[in-house]
Amino acid sequence: MSKRKESCSFCGRNDLPMFEGKNDAYICLDCIEHGHSIIASENKRIEATKSSNSEFSLNRLPKPQQIKTFLDQYVIGQDEAKRYLSVAVYNHYKRLALAQGVDVPKGAEAYKDVEIEKSNIIMVGPTGTGKTLIARTIAKMLTVPFTIVDATVLTEAGYVGEDVESLLTRLYQEADCDLKKTERGIVFIDEIDKIARKSDNPSITRDVSGEGVQQALLKLLEGSVVNVPPKGGRKHPEQEFVHINTQNILFICGGAFDGIERKIAQRLNTQVVGFEASKKAQVIDKDNLLQYIAPQDLKSYGLIPEIIGRLPILTYLHPLDRASLRSILTEPKNAITRQYQKLLALDGVELIFEEEALDYIVDKAIEYKLGARGLRSLTETVMMDLMYEIPTQRTDRFVVTRKLAEEKIGRADTTRIQKTI
Repeated sequence: MSKRKESCSFCGRNDLPMFEGKNDAYICLDCIEHGHSIIASENKRIEATKSSNSEFSLNRLPKPQQIKTFLDQYVIGQDEAKRYLSVAVYNHYKRLALAQGVDVPKGAEAYKDVEIEKSNIIMVGPTGTGKTLIARTIAKMLTVPFTIVDATVLTEAGYVGEDVESLLTRLYQEADCDLKKTERGIVFIDEIDKIARKSDNPSITRDVSGEGVQQALLKLLEGSVVNVPPKGGRKHPEQEFVHINTQNILFICGGAFDGIERKIAQRLNTQVVGFEASKKAQVIDKDNLLQYIAPQDLKSYGLIPEIIGRLPILTYLHPLDRASLRSILTEPKNAITRQYQKLLALDGVELIFEEEALDYIVDKAIEYKLGARGLRSLTETVMMDLMYEIPTQRTDRFVVTRKLAEEKIGRADTTRIQKTI
C-alpha cells in the first residue's frame, strides 16, 4: 500500500491510502470496497438465476417417498398424514415446474392444455399429535419460502387484531421480499378451528374473529391478486402495497377441532338403519373416531362450505398411543432426551435415562392427556433442578432413575395443588 499523496486512477481522490500497481496506477480503499460490492452482487444474481433455472427441474424434484422418509426422521407415526402432505408438496413442486416452463416429457405433451389446480390441505388431530411439527419439519427440506401463522390473531378488516393479508406479509418477509419467490411459497395456518363460526343463531354483534375471517380467507385460498402491506400492520389509504398473486401459493391448515368426535358420532349413528347396521356398527373404532372424519363434520363444527371446498384434501392425525409416546422420547433426531444429553455433553457430562424413568414419564403424559407436549413438559420438570446443579458438580456421568423422576414430578404436582388452594 502506498502512503504517497498520489491520485486514485478511478475516482481521482488523494486523501485515502492507495494500492499501487504497475505503470503508476493507483486505487484507493473506497474504490476497492465499491468494486467488491459490485462483484458480490453480480455473483449473487448469477447464483439466483442458476438456482431458479434448476430448482424445479422435474428430474431433481424430491419424490413423495423421499419427502416422507425425511419426515420419518423427526416425526413418529402419523404415516397417513405424512403421505398426504408429501404428495401435496410434490404436486405443488410440479405445478411450479410447469409454470416455470421446464421441458415436459413426451408422454405429458398430450395434456399441455390441461391446467393443474392446487390442492390445499386441512389436517385434523388432537393437541400434541404433531400437526405443527410436521409443518416445521417439512420446511427444513423445502426450496420454496415457508411460513407458519396462527389463525387466532386474525379478525375482519377494521377490527382489533390482524388482517388476513398478514399471512402473506410473513411469507413475503420469509422470501427476503422477493415477489416471485413469495408467489410460489407454502403457508401453514395453525389453529384453523379457532375461527369456526361461533353460533348459528343470529346476533346483533358481528362474528369478526370467526365467520368473518373465513370469508376473508376465501380469496387467498382460491387464488387472486391481494394487496399486502410489505411491513405488516393495518392498511391505510396512503400506504404502498405489494401485489401478490396467490394462485401458486399452497395453503396447509391444521387444527385440533376439540369435540368434533361428537359430530362424527352423531353422523355415524344416523346412518345406522336396518339389519346391516349392527354389522357396520361393530367395525367402528370408537376410540379413534377421527379416522371417519368427513367434510360435513367440519361444516357442523363451524367452517363455512365455501372454505371447506377450497381445502379439498382432508386428513387426520391419530391420537398418540403409549408405544408412540415412548418412541417420541428417544427416537427422533430432535428427541427431548437427546437435547438434554447434548446440553450436558457441552459441560463434559454423560447423561443417561433409565428405561423405567422414561416409562414413568410416558405414563404421566397419558394421565395428563397432553400428547407429545406433555412429554416435554414432564421432562423439563425432571431436568430443571439437575440442569442447575450438574454443571457445577465434579462428575462426568449422571443417571436419571425412576425414583428421581417420581420425586421431581411428585414435588411439582404438590406445588401446583398448593397454589390452587
